[in-house]
Amino acid sequence: MLALITGANRGIGAALRDILSKDYEVIGTARTAPKQPGWQDLDQSDPASIADLAARIDRPLDLLVCNAGIYPDKGQNLATGYPPAMWAEGFATNVTGPFLLVQALLPRLREARGKIALISSQMASHERAPGGSYIYRASKAALLNLGRNLATDLKPDSIAVGIYHPGWVRTDMGGDHAAISPEESARGLARGFAALSPDTTGVFETWDGHPHPY
Repeated sequence: MLALITGANRGIGAALRDILSKDYEVIGTARTAPKQPGWQDLDQSDPASIADLAARIDRPLDLLVCNAGIYPDKGQNLATGYPPAMWAEGFATNVTGPFLLVQALLPRLREARGKIALISSQMASHERAPGGSYIYRASKAALLNLGRNLATDLKPDSIAVGIYHPGWVRTDMGGDHAAISPEESARGLARGFAALSPDTTGVFETWDGHPHPY
């Protein structure tokens, strides 16, 4: 079986690559990927880069993990921050990129009746609104909405779509004081991917398998 993981060079993506390699042949992506077998360059904010990657995948794709993402607005001030270019970058990477990647790889996913895992965040939930981080929250909420609608459209193809909160993880984004390690998050996420099916498509779950409020 073949899996593709975006942003596999560090953090949760690197941990997922290690764990999923037990059951899949894994292709990992990074903006500048290692020049080694099993890696591909991908700038998720660049449609041409996405098209180039898709052209190099010539086999059925059993699992697509859209993990790569950015948090450009951490610490921005409401009165003076959040410039338009930051909004454009955040949505290009966190929303448009995953959509274009699914679209470009759809023939390979259909061949395998594969699965799509979108790594969103609890910050996507409309029930959690403590303020701030407007770009990150809005983009992750859009990714959640995207996943729910893809689940509807792809169910006739037996392609299951899951959306996941990976937890508060000790990464560059989560910080040193976060609750869990990348390995803990990845182990839980991998269990969620394995359980995902057309019967459960559209789920929004935590890394440890609990339903997350929308």
